[in-house]
Amino acid sequence: MKLLVVEDEALLRHHLYSRLGEQGHVVDAVANAEDALYQADQYSHDLAVVDLGLPGMGGLDLIRQLRSQGKSFPILILTARGNWQDKVEGLAAGADDYVVKPFQFEELEARLNALLRRSSGFTQSRICAGPLLLDLNRKQATLDDQSLQLTAFEYRILEYLMRHHQQVVPKERLIEQLYPDDEERDPNVIEVLVGRLRRKLEADSGFKPIETVRGQGYLFTERCR
Repeated sequence: MKLLVVEDEALLRHHLYSRLGEQGHVVDAVANAEDALYQADQYSHDLAVVDLGLPGMGGLDLIRQLRSQGKSFPILILTARGNWQDKVEGLAAGADDYVVKPFQFEELEARLNALLRRSSGFTQSRICAGPLLLDLNRKQATLDDQSLQLTAFEYRILEYLMRHHQQVVPKERLIEQLYPDDEERDPNVIEVLVGRLRRKLEADSGFKPIETVRGQGYLFTERCR
């Protein structure tokens, strides 16, 4: 998933960038609200982590502006402000969850995963589509109860397509799921990865859930639950 982290403390920002990246996310990490608004305008994010005590425009105003611009991705507030009034104000501004510093990364990760599941319409940590099962916690896929040997990039594409099942996903959005930097992005890589993923899904069972929509992107045709 592609996450936006807005945190002005450099060490914590780097820590979040590294740890979330290790969990398989692509992270845009910025230090202020102005850069966050630019990133949110240029790219499609699945979730944002926002500190309240930002320089310049504060975190609450940032959240309000993101919501006023129609950004509907989940927002988790990560802040040292822990009294109940701040929590109420943050949630009223448009945030979906609230974590107080200092925090355990495992709790933060669990809350982020829960928000991502709910935003995709799933309540459990598994996604099923016919004979295909995706374990979101273990980052593993099985087909007809047999483990699929997927690379990290193949898994990310499959997870994103299944989270957005029966929707056309533009190739550019899939590219953003793999690479944090513009200069690393090569549209041809997506075609190669999707081709490999299809072959692995079709190898034994003939399962063909991924269609190409010419000029638009890719479609996971099976209903996921």
